Amino acid sequence: MLEIDSLAPVRPATRDLIAFRVGAQDFCIDAHRVREIRGWTPETRLPASPAYVRGVINLRGTILPVVDLALRLGMTAIDCDARPAVIVVSSGSRLVGLLVDMVCDIVEVSEGDLQPTPETGCSIVASLAPHLVTIGDRVAGLLAAERILPETGEASDPAHSS
Repeated sequence: MLEIDSLAPVRPATRDLIAFRVGAQDFCIDAHRVREIRGWTPETRLPASPAYVRGVINLRGTILPVVDLALRLGMTAIDCDARPAVIVVSSGSRLVGLLVDMVCDIVEVSEGDLQPTPETGCSIVASLAPHLVTIGDRVAGLLAAERILPETGEASDPAHSS
């Protein structure tokens, strides 16, 4: 005897992504990693931290490091006077705020839509965004949240600190 469920078409696995912009580039991150999206709050700088770590903010009693995603990707720093957004994401067991120019959309893509980032000679982008996905007529890098901050205990490079 056949069960009805066995006749149902198999749907490809899908992922919900939060799409956002850094400079003129499109990126996205798995929605299940996102804890909240908030407006910019001035940060407190930390000495000897990498230049891309803008500082920390107090998020309802939790001290949250904020990464300027543009600097992390080797681009020009985000202009905080232009009302950027902070996407609070889980990165392993830590929370981190990603400073981005704007949040664009929530999109659903199938696993088959993900393509590996091609070798272009820029290892930082391939390291932080190992996959690309087409969203409408644009191509966005899918960020790996666990790669945004250096590993705990990893020494910062004074040549790259502010």
